Amino acid sequence: MKNTKRIIAFLMAAMMVLCLASCGKTEKEPTKADLIDITFCLDWTPNTNHTGLYVAKEKGYYEEAGLNVTIIQPPEDGCVQICSTGEAQFAVKEQDGLAAALLSDTPANVTAIAALIQHNTSGIISKKGAGMESAKGLEGNTYLTWDSPIELAMMKNVVEADGGKWDNVKVIPNTVTDEAQDVNHNPDHAIWVFYGWGAVNAQVNSIDTDFFFFKDINPVFDYYTPAIIGNNDFIKENPEVTKAFLEATKKGYEFAIENPEEAAQILIDSDETGALAESADLVIESQKWLASQYKAEVEQWGYIDAARWDAFYAWLWNEGLISREFAPGEGFTNDYLS
Repeated sequence: MKNTKRIIAFLMAAMMVLCLASCGKTEKEPTKADLIDITFCLDWTPNTNHTGLYVAKEKGYYEEAGLNVTIIQPPEDGCVQICSTGEAQFAVKEQDGLAAALLSDTPANVTAIAALIQHNTSGIISKKGAGMESAKGLEGNTYLTWDSPIELAMMKNVVEADGGKWDNVKVIPNTVTDEAQDVNHNPDHAIWVFYGWGAVNAQVNSIDTDFFFFKDINPVFDYYTPAIIGNNDFIKENPEVTKAFLEATKKGYEFAIENPEEAAQILIDSDETGALAESADLVIESQKWLASQYKAEVEQWGYIDAARWDAFYAWLWNEGLISREFAPGEGFTNDYLS
């Protein structure tokens, strides 16, 4: 009997040791080898349009989603090309520039899958008091152009919608790197900029300017610029990975919305070019302004409104700026958003 009790006691003790050992185990931390490699191509050098991506990387949101994300700058042939071929799974592109890529003789193998900013924040900056606070005021003045057919058609549209005559606007090539300084020294100049960078730069440098948004003159110009695009083959074959990538990216942008100054510093520290460190005040103020623009009035980060998307492409077709009419909903999807 005593031996039986001893055996039972031994077995119970052994079971307790095994239980404690089991409870004390921790799950194996995922290594880099366990993560899915993702390459993301920017449309330009790092700026505050891209902050949420860098936050998601720095804060570990991508790793938590099982992803090892590498952010690269665009090659000479552009971010759409590298995404279309699958060298990058995702990239950044504006809706107006995407139109030509989708309608080329060899259409880009990409689809827009999320809006980085909810509204078109671009417009015209000019020297304050020069009379160009509205589009009609460009008459008799000089517009600096990139010489893009869509750009020039939009400019003609807003000037004439405001009661002016486009033929009375002088058009010269745009080679400016600092728009605020240019209009400060050339009061007859008007330049297309994005408010969150160009106009905020003027404020940071105490340069008084006037500005008007294209979308305020013609709502059809409230298109998506910029948006995240995905390689069609990749997103179709890897829907869960695509959703995980967008969910982690959303967390990065929502962090930037709630913590603009910290997010701005993450962007500055992540910029391998070092250029942003020299413009820290601009980056921080730009980040503060864009914090209210990433989601704007919508609840869901990244959401693309079909009516607005289609309206812009319909305008391009009606103006003879594209080779064929887009089908409703063509070129984008919300299917991968959480």
